[in-house]
Amino acid sequence: MLEVEKSYTSMLAESFRTIKTNIQYSSLDKKYKVIVITSSKPGEGKTFVASNLALTLAQGGKRVVLIDCDFRNPNIHRRFKYSNISGLSELLLDKESFNISERKYNDNLIVITSGRMPPNPSETLASERMSEFLEELKEEYDYIILDTPPLLFVSDSQVISTKADGTILVVRAGKTKKYEIKESYGILKSINVNVIGTILNGAKINTRKYYGKYGAK
Repeated sequence: MLEVEKSYTSMLAESFRTIKTNIQYSSLDKKYKVIVITSSKPGEGKTFVASNLALTLAQGGKRVVLIDCDFRNPNIHRRFKYSNISGLSELLLDKESFNISERKYNDNLIVITSGRMPPNPSETLASERMSEFLEELKEEYDYIILDTPPLLFVSDSQVISTKADGTILVVRAGKTKKYEIKESYGILKSINVNVIGTILNGAKINTRKYYGKYGAK
């Protein structure tokens, strides 16, 4: 069970619903269907954000596909307790033998794990087959959420971000350095990626103060 499933009224669940609303309203003129979730370095919570955001969008009645594009250090299968024997890499190699409908987490959410690491991860994500696959998904689903590797370590995220409608950078309170954020934004800007927002993960919030304006005791 993911975090947003544990308590619908929790602050965490409400935070993800706010992110969902911001994405939906910020894309009134241009639809953000394919969204990359990345970070500057490992351990900042990009998989946590990608998983819970995808589920929150699905809870809101949207048809969503969550894809683990982090071939080098996949984690989506662990969060959803799925097998990772086959996934995105196998799908790209042989679409005919891969049944997406078998990857349903619930009525609105499809989860595609990374599968086995290909010999050339960046080239696999940059391939024409990957582009075609995303275009096919856009015709049938409302959102495609892509969990990708950290920007400052490999070029995979840069490659896949150019195929997305928008990219979200996850930073971790007390861990991500300012220069790392600046460098990450510089990388994305240099390849003309549409950065639609930054999510601060791991910040401590005073619950009583947060709910005080609603009269909570």
